[in-house]
Amino acid sequence: MDAKESQPKDPVTPAPDGSGLPALRPSAQSPGAPARERRRIWPWAMAFALIIAGGVGLYFQPWSNAPVPVMVETVEPGPATRVLAVNGRIAALHSVDIRALVGGSLRDLPVAEGDAVEQDEVLARIDAASQQTILRQAVAGLDAALVAEARARDALERAEALGANIARTERDAAERALLTAAQEVARATAQVDQAQVQLDNHTMRAPMSGTVLSLNVEPGQTIDAATVLMTVADLDQLIVETDVDEVYATQIAVGQPAVLQLAGEVKSRAGRVSFVSQRVDAGTGGLAVELSFDTPVRAPVGLTVTTNIIVDQQESAITAPRSAIDGDAVFVVVDDTATRRPVTVMDWPAARLIVTEGLAPGDMLITDAARLSDGQAVKVAGP
Repeated sequence: MDAKESQPKDPVTPAPDGSGLPALRPSAQSPGAPARERRRIWPWAMAFALIIAGGVGLYFQPWSNAPVPVMVETVEPGPATRVLAVNGRIAALHSVDIRALVGGSLRDLPVAEGDAVEQDEVLARIDAASQQTILRQAVAGLDAALVAEARARDALERAEALGANIARTERDAAERALLTAAQEVARATAQVDQAQVQLDNHTMRAPMSGTVLSLNVEPGQTIDAATVLMTVADLDQLIVETDVDEVYATQIAVGQPAVLQLAGEVKSRAGRVSFVSQRVDAGTGGLAVELSFDTPVRAPVGLTVTTNIIVDQQESAITAPRSAIDGDAVFVVVDDTATRRPVTVMDWPAARLIVTEGLAPGDMLITDAARLSDGQAVKVAGP
């Protein structure tokens, strides 16, 4: 059998009309395929067209010439005040930390925190039993020296009474003995005085009239010269202590007025700068400043005080909002365009800054310089 004849033939499917003729096979691509392909391509074509249109729009920016609405204010001179706002705390003008001059066990503490004390009033006593013994020994030594001095004086008087009946050398020896005895008395007297001073140091007294502001020890506690027993303060003279940043150190001076508001109060009090340190703290960069009240106040030490120091007051000055300042310039409206104008301002931590050069009364100042460029078309926004 021939190999070509052995290959199977494709089966013939009869036509559905019963004619016996073979049915025709459909072609590989149906008539609806091109329409479906077109439907799939259409969204991509639209997206591509939009991208092209957006690129052309960004390139030509037809809207860039549209005026930008801006808020403005008319420049007019007026009163201006430069105020430095800082927080301070109430402190006593006169305050003393009480320390013992000697160490030992604290025996007696007759005062409590908050007590009012008078000058020289006893504040505390340290156990002085050993020092009292030293004092008694010194007194005994002084008594012995006095007796020896008396004997030496009697001997000299007898030698002088004998006159020429005694050798000159014996009288000189009597004189030297009296001199030595007198020196011994002086030495013993100094020892007694020293012992008495040390004994007095075991008792702490108030250096001034005031109030025991804080008490840091208890009876029976062992203390030394470095221990702060208590703090006594005169609460009749209160001040405000604060620190000013070194950036403004040269702007603060004694006598400048201030507005002081105590925490918890609504009303403010008048005061002024009473002290400005001549040294900036290298660690914090702060300058110590003290302010006094024009009228005495009663308040707890340590209370927070909002302090506004009036550094400068001008009756007529041109000011501008900080938001209008763009580096060293501002924008003003000239012929419906934003015109950049260099200015000189006094930089200060405030919402409005004093402009010393660059603006004149009547200028239309744009209050917000963000996103503006020189020559840009603008329109004044309504109220």
